[in-house]
Amino acid sequence: MALDGAFLRHIKKEIEEKALDGRVEKIYQPNREEMVLVIRTYSDHLKLLLSARANSARIHFTRFMPENPKQPPMLCMLMRKRLQSARLVRLEQQGLERVLCLVFDAVNELGDHVELRLYMEVMGRYSNIIFVDEKGKIIDALKRVDAEMTSERLVLPGLSYELPPPQNKLCLLEATLEEALSRIRLMKEGTELSKAVLNSLQGVSPIVCRELAYKTGRGVELRLGDMGEEQWQRFRFFLGRLQEQIRNISGEPYMAVNLSGRPVDFTYFNVEQYGTAAVIGRQEDFSTLLDSFYDERDRQERMRVRSQDLLKLLSNASERLSNKINKQKAELLACAKRDELKTYGELLSANLYRLEKGSSYADLENYWEEDMPIMRVPMDPLLTPSENAQKYFKEYRKAKTAEEKLTEQIAQATQELEYIDTVFDELSRAETERDLSEIRQELMEEGYVRRARGKQRPQAAAAPLRFVSSEGFRILVGRNNRQNDKLTLKTANNRDFWFHTKNIPGSHTILVTEGREPGEVSLREAAMLAAWHSRGRDSSQVPVDYTQVRNVSKPSGAKPGMVIYVNYNTVYVTPEEALVSRLEEE
Repeated sequence: MALDGAFLRHIKKEIEEKALDGRVEKIYQPNREEMVLVIRTYSDHLKLLLSARANSARIHFTRFMPENPKQPPMLCMLMRKRLQSARLVRLEQQGLERVLCLVFDAVNELGDHVELRLYMEVMGRYSNIIFVDEKGKIIDALKRVDAEMTSERLVLPGLSYELPPPQNKLCLLEATLEEALSRIRLMKEGTELSKAVLNSLQGVSPIVCRELAYKTGRGVELRLGDMGEEQWQRFRFFLGRLQEQIRNISGEPYMAVNLSGRPVDFTYFNVEQYGTAAVIGRQEDFSTLLDSFYDERDRQERMRVRSQDLLKLLSNASERLSNKINKQKAELLACAKRDELKTYGELLSANLYRLEKGSSYADLENYWEEDMPIMRVPMDPLLTPSENAQKYFKEYRKAKTAEEKLTEQIAQATQELEYIDTVFDELSRAETERDLSEIRQELMEEGYVRRARGKQRPQAAAAPLRFVSSEGFRILVGRNNRQNDKLTLKTANNRDFWFHTKNIPGSHTILVTEGREPGEVSLREAAMLAAWHSRGRDSSQVPVDYTQVRNVSKPSGAKPGMVIYVNYNTVYVTPEEALVSRLEEE
């Protein structure tokens, strides 16, 4: 799944074909690990994404523009000052190293033309974006590396830029086929062929190495020392074909998608190693491939980073409520003995004439039971029998009151915990900064988050998600609890249908009827959307309750999104992403 040097070589060719001689029109830094350059050419405006994320480092054109912060970071402002309006004149890549250099012709403050370089280093957790001036000095970097972090290669403003230290591997652009074969055959005997290739050759990812071994062994795992001459000849043929493809940059973008529809890997040629476990599809171009592969994962990562403070707050609140409920349940369990206290008091009161002060217990007939068994009643020797009886009655009344209060408090805490659970679900499905802002505003109103000082201009509320059923009925889905309330209690008509997953946090879903009678297909599709926009998204046979809106009401004082409903039906559905995409309103 790594973007290797050979794949980067194909990306380099794609950028040269589309953006060479284009000018940098705008520069954005959506977050601390990504940059976006908007490059204007004679025929198009292209968005070039540079990502230094550890698990998705890459460079390519993108169709998606990530949301940008209100205040651009310092590196972004610096690049806007030095690089805006600069012309992209060439791209450089040393061998099959995973470093791509974008060279720009810019104009400095004196009006002179200078060459500025932007290095995209695609190296896993060491990935970086480094801005270098015409003298080879580092202007700044996305990730600064000082002496406390490493002593091998410092990346700080003012220092000379140095390429990452090369690996002791052969480059297929420079080495002959025989040299490559000799290096691989020198690896330790018993090593898997795919690992021997990975450790010997520069710029080839694990999927490429596995494919060479798969085709050589016809699906059988091969190890050095066990391979016959015929197998080495087969390997030589496939390795030669790969070398020719890399040198000519003649590869095509292919992506492997598993049976559940999730992308699992990509490369620059068709692969056979997955067999029936994945579908291999050719993509439009290399940028489209990377966009499709990483977009959903990156979106989730961006939202996770931006919602960390809310997640921490909700986690603490959830833990606090859980501890409180467990403690109160233990106290409630102790209150269960209150009837015994009452019995003690009544038995003492009925036998006062027989008892004397100073006794530590009294054996009395329990007239509440049929056989009147003897019950030993503990007594305080310092108190009179009457005072002991009154003490038990007082403890009984105290336990009874505590039970009532604890039952009420446990119910309130349980409802609050359920509410916190719905907000967790909202956060997991938040797609934009606006979604997070609305959730934050909701938590402010409920007292979980402090209100910011000064007047904050409220952001316009986002519209609910819109879909259209196969029969032409509109379906609306709430994005958060506040929107759920508005959708169900204000927007929807009494004759519309309301859907919600049964005992699972999720969105309110409204099937708008407009006076018509919806068919079974529309009801099932609305239930599918309710299941998809809930915590049950990845489950099968998700129970979804539905009823007319007239049967839904909100109890006084209930938390946002919390309602009660009657006269409902339940349908079981399995969410399907393809159907959800098809129903989405254009």
